[in-house]
Amino acid sequence: MSSYTVTYAALVLAIVCEVAGTTLLQMSQQFTRLVPTLAMAAFYAAAFYFLTHALKAMPLGVVYAVWSGVEVVLTAVVGATLFEQTLDAAALVGIGMIVGGIVVMQAFSTATGHRP
Repeated sequence: MSSYTVTYAALVLAIVCEVAGTTLLQMSQQFTRLVPTLAMAAFYAAAFYFLTHALKAMPLGVVYAVWSGVEVVLTAVVGATLFEQTLDAAALVGIGMIVGGIVVMQAFSTATGHRP
């Protein structure tokens, strides 16, 4: 497996763990439910562990932008589907801009660890 694949796999795992942790944060009901609170902490710790592996091959700014951007989008999807939270037009436009920024960075930036 190439280092490129390992780097992106670590980044994907970090994102998935972050989204799971954030979902469990909502389910912990302000830390009043023990199991979701403990699971949340474990997922956040795992997210940072995998993030450190992505940082071995990609710059901090790129990793953090992709990690936080994708996490925002996926968390909004989870909120809408699992918790029935609604997003207004401005929120959807903002999320679209985040996705656009990630696409531009991945497609055209050499700082991501690959050549466009």
